Amino acid sequence: MRKFGLIGHPLTHSFSKKYFIEKFDKEGIKDCTYELYDIPNARDLEEILSENPEIEGINVTIPYKEDVIALMDDLDEACEEIGAVNCIHIQDGMLTGYNTDYIGFKNSLSPWLGSLKPKALILGTGGASKAVKQALKDLDIEFLNVSRSEDEDQITYEDLASDPEIMKTYMLIVNTTPLGTFPKVDGIPAIPLEQLTSDHFVYDLVYNPSETSLMKACLVKGGKAKNGHEMLILQAEAAWEIWNS
Repeated sequence: MRKFGLIGHPLTHSFSKKYFIEKFDKEGIKDCTYELYDIPNARDLEEILSENPEIEGINVTIPYKEDVIALMDDLDEACEEIGAVNCIHIQDGMLTGYNTDYIGFKNSLSPWLGSLKPKALILGTGGASKAVKQALKDLDIEFLNVSRSEDEDQITYEDLASDPEIMKTYMLIVNTTPLGTFPKVDGIPAIPLEQLTSDHFVYDLVYNPSETSLMKACLVKGGKAKNGHEMLILQAEAAWEIWNS
């Protein structure tokens, strides 16, 4: 039996197991299983692999996309540049890290925007934001990082509130934080919602619920909004290709 799985914490929101189990059933793949491993520390992956030597592939979700890099024997070139791992291929005891978030986001965002290239605000600075940043670079879309803390490469939510010109200039808002995820559906990044307009685009990587509070705030103003479900499907299929390469 071929075994695959997902590590992260918590995993109550996970889409991966349901997706892969349904995929195996729909495509008549009878020799595969997919398990969830809710672990308190990224290094617990070593124990999981020791106890389950048949595992061939692991997906990685919040909060371990950066922490697992230290456990890899090798990194895909693109993944090394991004600085986050969300997919691991295990072959002959060797762990190779990839980033399929990048593939999923880029291939979902580009058709949605069409020929438009609005400047973007990336909300959050975790592992997912690194994949988003690389995708925006490759799509030639200018961006700013937004975080609760100030840094030379990012602005704060307070900056957004105090300078209305920022929201007028950056019309694409990408939420890479978990705020708004079920069951805490009222969560929302601290951007000045009153500054949203019909010209704004919100791409929220959260996929449960299908319409987040941030998305609703944009749609109410006549703007466009998209959740992360398509991105998840595209990144999951990219992972499957890697595991079967």
